[in-house]
Amino acid sequence: MEMHLQPRAASCFVSGRTFCEGDRVASLLTRKDSGEVVRYDALESEAGSLRPEGFVACRWVQVLRQHPKDENPDRALRLTAENLFLTLADPATEATPETARLVRFLALLLERKRLLRPKGRTPDGLRDLYEHARTKQLFEVPAIELEPEFFVAVREQLTVLVGGPKAPPEAPVEPAAPAT
Repeated sequence: MEMHLQPRAASCFVSGRTFCEGDRVASLLTRKDSGEVVRYDALESEAGSLRPEGFVACRWVQVLRQHPKDENPDRALRLTAENLFLTLADPATEATPETARLVRFLALLLERKRLLRPKGRTPDGLRDLYEHARTKQLFEVPAIELEPEFFVAVREQLTVLVGGPKAPPEAPVEPAAPAT
């Protein structure tokens, strides 16, 4: 799963105030009616005034940290399943039910691609532990039951982000032969 998405904005979408180190930034991913996926960023204190266009797929809050100067900006522009997982599963990101569900699904996807390795459960049994293969960082992922409702909700979120399945072309309807 890969899509191109703008990086975090430099300023609040609502007030226009420039983000500073330590600000709590609320981010939303939406899909407009045109099919375009858009990211909105606002100060958490002003996020209630945010009225994004389209259907909201997920939202998260993160404390702003400055990135190292040697970071590749082209790579930051590309959002992949791995990058989305690393963003949403980051301990600095506050989980919501919708992001927890998406993190769980992405963990399963990345485990299958061998980008994450399962490392057991937390002592309380509420979260699964995964190790990121490249960075060796450990992530705690909510141990959500994989019931049909889970997959329906994830499908709705993913449909917003990557678009729905294309409908098969309709077969031409031929007129019925006259009865004899």
